[in-house]
Order: sequence, then structure tokens, then C-alpha cells
Amino acid sequence: MERVVEVADLDAAHEVLDATYGHMRLNAGIEHPHMRMSSRIHGHIRFDELYGRIALEVSVDPMNNFVFGHTGAGMVYYRSGGEDRFWMPGDVFLSAPPESSFIGAIFDPRLSTVTLTQSVIDEVADGVRFSGFRPVSPRVAAVWWSTCVHLRDEVLPHFGDNPLVTANATRLLVSTTLAAFPNTTHAGPSRGDRRDAHPRSLRRAVTFIEDNAETDISAADIARAARVSIRALQLAFRRHLATTPMAYLRGVRLSCAHEDLRAGNGSVTEIAARWGYARPSVFAAHYRAAYDVLPSKTLRSG
Repeated sequence: MERVVEVADLDAAHEVLDATYGHMRLNAGIEHPHMRMSSRIHGHIRFDELYGRIALEVSVDPMNNFVFGHTGAGMVYYRSGGEDRFWMPGDVFLSAPPESSFIGAIFDPRLSTVTLTQSVIDEVADGVRFSGFRPVSPRVAAVWWSTCVHLRDEVLPHFGDNPLVTANATRLLVSTTLAAFPNTTHAGPSRGDRRDAHPRSLRRAVTFIEDNAETDISAADIARAARVSIRALQLAFRRHLATTPMAYLRGVRLSCAHEDLRAGNGSVTEIAARWGYARPSVFAAHYRAAYDVLPSKTLRSG
């Protein structure tokens, strides 16, 4: 559900920002501003859009979350760790390290932010630390932002009550974020990870996946079941099955969807959503690649 707040008072604007991003102190601002903020929360993801005629500067305590942004208009400023960063229209950025206090300022912005917790990132990769505030290239910045918009405006508003779709959307966003911004996952597996990537770990992981495919499970859940790190898990699947844990999970769910189609347990759209697909077209493409037939034909012949 979308929540919209509109204010025309500097103290009220300060209160809204304080409630959204964490404790902050107002340093300066123009009188008689006008600010509008809309917010949507889907599980562990928060989307905010802020715009209006406003200029203010605040000192912010550590937010303990990762706040990524896209500037559509105006200017956004951050200062942390002795570094000044100015973000102009079209820029994509990470605001500040979650453990660091900082100074922030906005000037007549149209600012979109995406807030992710450390815990939801840890469900995808081990102990991630971001090492830069700017995406690795303009191309991946554009892909990251288009993914955010697609999930925020198209997928989650329509499928937010489906746990598998919400989980897949969350992990897609986290994975795209990890690919877009420099971070510690770009390092290779450790010696311990390579040692742990043995067939016994793989068998434990495969058993867990096949027993729990209908529930919301992450790479971290699978790694815990296999008693290895996420990197060791990924290496075991790549080394022994030439795939990834999540791709294997998707294949198991696709097989379950195949059985539902054969049994006539709903429409193609209903079955696709049941097994984590928000878009029937994506489900149809994956299904055809696996079974060389469209899901609608399997359903009709069941």
C-alpha cells in the first residue's frame, strides 16, 4: 500500500525525513517549503519518492540500512568519511555506509530511494560490504534503476501478497544491486570455500531444495542446510552441476509447475504465480525451454 505525506513547513519536513531515514538534526533550510513523499514497503524493501520546492541540510546518525537513490531533478548532497558527493539529475548512488553518520542536503529534488537491510542482502551473499558509492558503469546504473522501477510499479503492487513472487523480486533487486555497485562479493572463493564445495555438501543442498521448493527459501537458507558458506555452496553447484543454487531451485519449481499443469490445478497465470513467476510470459519462456512446449498446451492436454 502506498502512503503519501505532504507538508508545507520546515519542521514537518524534518519530522518526515527523520521518521523515514533515522534520527537527524536540522542544520538549515528555507522557510515555507513544499514537500511530498510517497512510500511503499514490500517485505524487506522500502521505496520512497520525495519531491517539491525545498532546500535543507541535516546531520544524520548511522542509518543501519543501505539507502540507494536515483536523482530525477534537483541536487542531493552527502558528506561522510571526509568526502563530499554531489548527485545531479540522472545519477544513481549509494548514500552513505550504514554504520556511518553523515551530513545530507537536498535542493528542489525529485529523489527516489530504495532501502535494503543488511539481513536481506545476507540472504543472497555472505557478509557483503560495499566499497563505492557510484555504480560500476552508466550501463549497469540504468539496468539497476529500470529493475527498481519495474519491481516497484509493476510486479510488487500486483503480486505483493504472493510470498514466492515477493521473495524472487527481493532477491532479484539485491542481486542486481550487488552487480551494479562495487562490493566484496567480487572477490573469489576462499581456500575454505573451495574445500567445502564437495559432493556431500551438494547432496545436502539438493535434498533441502527438493523438500522445500514450495516455500520461500534463499541461498542463505540452502547454505545453512548444507552447512557451508554461500560462496562454497555456489562453487559446489558450479563445479558438480554446472549451475547455481537458485537456478536449480527454479528448475525444481518449474517441475512442480509442470505437474500442476498436467493435473489442471489452475490457470497458467495462477500456476505461474504459485511457483514464483510474476509474469506469465517469463514463465512460458522458461517452461518452453525446459519442456519444448508452451504451458497452455500442457494444461489443455492434461
